[in-house]
Amino acid sequence: MDSVVKFLQPWHLHPVVDHFTIGLLIVAVLIDLVASAAPTRIWLAYTALTLTILGALAAGGSYFTGDMEFDRIWKALGPAALDVLKTHAELGEYLAITFGILALWRILIQGFSFVAGSRAIYLIVAVVAIVTLGYAGHLGGVLVYDYGTGTALMAAAPVPSQAAIPSPVPGSSGPIPMVSVPTSIATSTSPMPASTSPLVIPTASASTPMESPKPGNTPASIPTAQPSATPSGGVRM
Repeated sequence: MDSVVKFLQPWHLHPVVDHFTIGLLIVAVLIDLVASAAPTRIWLAYTALTLTILGALAAGGSYFTGDMEFDRIWKALGPAALDVLKTHAELGEYLAITFGILALWRILIQGFSFVAGSRAIYLIVAVVAIVTLGYAGHLGGVLVYDYGTGTALMAAAPVPSQAAIPSPVPGSSGPIPMVSVPTSIATSTSPMPASTSPLVIPTASASTPMESPKPGNTPASIPTAQPSATPSGGVRM
């Protein structure tokens, strides 16, 4: 079985089979609605029966091929894409079972008259089933067009998934301001002593003028020495 899966995976059969599933089953239910409104057109009823059986087989093929794709791509998707993929895969499984039951029910309606009375209930269930099938197809489109699942863009999916881990990226940007701020503060504090040194220089220069008046006091002491010398010399002469 693994060899079959490995052989079929490169063919990417899931979207191909999905188109058959959606087209066959929707057309089958629509024709069945028309056949119920025109019971004399027996060929419409048999056409709907044939398309329902083929659509049920295609739904099984969609589930099988989708399961192969799930195993191949789920590691390359981020959390948001994985949530969509899981819902899409679960709906695919439930719809494959539902349409298998509906195909068997439709065979019984066509082949046994005592089951033909449940035709109206069958049509209601079939309409709900194809609406759900359309929603499952929409999720498949979201996976392809929004997340690039199964395409060449899937190579970029690990980047969003690791960019979905961009929580470390803000973390790395956080230390940058922390490192730059301290360094700027350190550089601003280091010039401060240099700026204070000029402030010390004026104080030193201010001290020198304060010392210059002191030598000015010595001239004041000199005149006191000169008058004492001259008068004493003159009086003695």
